[in-house]
Amino acid sequence: MKRALDLLYSFSGGLAAVCLAGIAILMLVQAVGREFGLLIRGADDITSWLCAAAAFLALGHTFRHGELVRVGLFIDLLAPGARRIAEIVSLTVAALFVGYMAWAVTRFVYESWKFNEVAQGLVKIPIWIPQLCFVLGVLILLVAILDELILVIGKQKPAYQRAEEDRRARGDYSEMA
Repeated sequence: MKRALDLLYSFSGGLAAVCLAGIAILMLVQAVGREFGLLIRGADDITSWLCAAAAFLALGHTFRHGELVRVGLFIDLLAPGARRIAEIVSLTVAALFVGYMAWAVTRFVYESWKFNEVAQGLVKIPIWIPQLCFVLGVLILLVAILDELILVIGKQKPAYQRAEEDRRARGDYSEMA
């Protein structure tokens, strides 16, 4: 199960990277095309959808690797027993908020599908299609938070703490800048 979840986080992070590459390619093609009088219709729409997809699909991956903002400044100062309790409380609160967010965005996208909403830009597609990345990203983040909560309850170090310790052991203090 752990391996499957790690693959899920890596896959979503990889999809986010593909979205970023797509943005770069689209912008380069637009810049070169402009020199030859070529216009890519709907490029702005596609770029905005790719930006949103990249942001949300990367959430679970970045959380697991200790790259999201956390309450670490406070938690790092606590003794191991108190730290574990603080981690459990923090992860539980995060799971509740992200769980609500997942419910709300899923409902929002369902309503877009139900009412056959169409994108208002130049690319006329059902808007729920690009919005699915929003739902998937939030759901993957929820799974990642619950995964870490289960680890902490089981008295194991969360992955984000191990990733942070590995960076510090390598002498990488970039997250502290």
